[in-house]
Formats: sequence, structure tokens, C-alpha cells
Amino acid sequence: MAGLIDFGDEEEVRSYLENLHVEYSYQCFKEKDPEGCLRLADYLDAVKKDFEAAARVLRDNCEVYGHGESCYKLGAYQAIGKGGLAADLKAAYKSFLKSCEQGGKKSVNACHSVGLLAHDGRVNDNKPDPVVARDYYTKACDGNFAPSCFNLSVIYLQGAAGIPKDMNCALKYSLKGCELGHVWACANASRMYKLGDGVEKNDGKAEDLKNRAKQLHKEQKETSSSLTFGE
Repeated sequence: MAGLIDFGDEEEVRSYLENLHVEYSYQCFKEKDPEGCLRLADYLDAVKKDFEAAARVLRDNCEVYGHGESCYKLGAYQAIGKGGLAADLKAAYKSFLKSCEQGGKKSVNACHSVGLLAHDGRVNDNKPDPVVARDYYTKACDGNFAPSCFNLSVIYLQGAAGIPKDMNCALKYSLKGCELGHVWACANASRMYKLGDGVEKNDGKAEDLKNRAKQLHKEQKETSSSLTFGE
């Protein structure tokens, strides 16, 4: 049938992939389409394994066009020194920050990465900045990114420089992280209800949250096992 590719035919697949390369290159370099440039970068990374070329496209797409998803992926390259780029967490931080502020498909991931790097302190002469971390975790959590909700809950549970302990916030973000499927957020909320730690003790809620954590853990193990087995 016209338009369908026989993926068992190596020559047909090779021709198809070459046509994609031409199409994405045209979209990026001739039409100046940022989405086309992202497609080209993904193609160079995943198909051609030409990480240096992919890094160049991502850098231009981020710096020239301000394409949020490209900035996020550029930050990931910079963080580990991929594609001939020097490993540079400060450069990665700037790229993640640009992606976070720009918005787009990976903006919540980028906001979380900004939070992690600020929390870690390696982008600020080994001086953690929990206030900046909190602010960007909040952006990501507001976008329903579960790990940021969990990290927020821990910050409020323990307190940090410039951030007093706040058990109400700790519970709030633990519960949201749990709703979004974060095992340890469920466990934290369960423990708070079990001990009456900053919240009225409630054994029933503690048990429900503990069971939710167990179920999530079981599902994640099954998913991981299934993916591994199916590869």
C-alpha cells in the first residue's frame, strides 16, 4: 500500500531514513522552522548517532530561536559533555533555565533540573541555594512533575537556609506527589499521618497512603521487568 514502509526491507528503510534527513534538514536550514530543527537534532542523535552535529543544531535552535525543548536537550548534552561539548553544569543550568522560562513540552523537566542544580550548589561555587531550588521545584510541581513535588515536601519537612520548616506545606506537596505517582511522597505522607508529625494523627489515612506506596512500587517493578524482558 502506498505510503507504508516495509521495515523488513533494509533498502527501503535506508531510503526512508535518508529522505527524512533531507526533509528535516530542509525544514531547519531553508525554512528556518525551529520544530524542524528539533526533528533534525533528534534524527542526528537517534538514527545517525552523530552527536556533535546534533549538539550544533540544538545550540543554534536554542540560542537563535529560543526553542524551549531544544534548550532542555542542549542542557542535557552540556551536563554530561555529550556531542563534543565540554561537561559544564553552569552552561547546562543556563540552558535549563531558558527552557523553563520559555515553556514547551519539556519546560517542567527543565524547571526541575534548575531546581536540582541550585539545590546541589555545584553551579554556585558549591553553595546550595534552597530558595531558588524551592521556586523552580514549585514551577515544576505546579506543572504536575511528581519528583519536584516530592523534593518540595522534603525541603519543607526539614527546613533549609531561608526556608523554615512548614509541616502543612510538607504534607501538601507529599500528597500531591503521591497523587502523581511518586512512591516516596506517599511514604512520607503516610509517616506524617502515622506519627501525627505536624498533622493530626490518622491511622486510617496512614494505612491508605502506605498501601498506595506499596501498589505504586509493585507497578513500577512490573513495568521495569516488562520493559527489560521485552527488549
